[in-house]
Amino acid sequence: MHDNACYLACHVSANPTDIMKKTLAKKRTAPAPAKPDGRDPLFAALADRVRRLRARGGLTRRELARDAEVSERHLANLESGIGNPSLLILRQVSRALNCPIGELIDDATEESADRVLIRELLNGRSVDDLNRAQRALAALFNTAASGGLRSDRIALIGLRGAGKSTLGQLLAQELKVPFVEVNREVERLAGCTPEEVHALYGANAYRRYERQALEEVLEAHPRAVIATPGGLVSEATTFNLLLSRCYTVWLRAAPDDHMSRVIAQGDMRPMAGNRQAMADLRLILGERTPFYSKADLVFDTSGKPLARAFAGLKTAVRAAIPVSDTIAR
Repeated sequence: MHDNACYLACHVSANPTDIMKKTLAKKRTAPAPAKPDGRDPLFAALADRVRRLRARGGLTRRELARDAEVSERHLANLESGIGNPSLLILRQVSRALNCPIGELIDDATEESADRVLIRELLNGRSVDDLNRAQRALAALFNTAASGGLRSDRIALIGLRGAGKSTLGQLLAQELKVPFVEVNREVERLAGCTPEEVHALYGANAYRRYERQALEEVLEAHPRAVIATPGGLVSEATTFNLLLSRCYTVWLRAAPDDHMSRVIAQGDMRPMAGNRQAMADLRLILGERTPFYSKADLVFDTSGKPLARAFAGLKTAVRAAIPVSDTIAR
């Protein structure tokens, strides 16, 4: 009785907020439920993929163990889902199975035979070859759903501060078509700003809103100039949709220009720890550049005042899209 009283006294006197924090922490760190047979789901899935890949290659367990230079017992544990292999072991097994290590720990083995064969055709190809393949596949699967010429819509991509909103509005006026900002559509759908969507629901929720917003913009506007969020390219499905349905223009700028323009817009957040902010910006730009480079047209706005930047963009767009195909017709 005394022990129970002490227990209750301790817990009643504790700060309820602290108790809640501890409870949430336990939930966040709790492992995924075990399989009915007691195996961890991660290791069970890994075991299944190794077995299936071994079967696909027609290898016995002894042959795979020999080729991977691991003990047969170790491999048996791995294929039973009770082993805890090191990264080095996984690399040896993946090499023996002649597959990327990611195929062992991802769901690639769930793919159809056709998907596997296509992936093999692309393996080891040059950047130019991959670029041609991507465009050919996009044209193959999106022509019927394109809803007109891609040049009927001009989509501006690039980091924040590249000039998408300002130059986009001017270009839309010049071409006599609507100007649409995908971020505004996200805000309309979510009922709050994109920043609040990120804060309240997370990045995945924001990307879903972004995809829905783009789909609705494309459906509602057969002709338009569209300003897209800088991170849209990080979601492959959404970016493929944009590439297939719009003539894309990357408004490129130097990192210093991006930073100074954002600050000039009144956003002082980048000034907090400016050196780290600039390093982060350079990293983001570096990671996204291969995707931005998929645009049909690249126009550099660095060091250009607004009037000169717009004149240059207008000329570049007119030159890239034949007069008979432009949206101002």
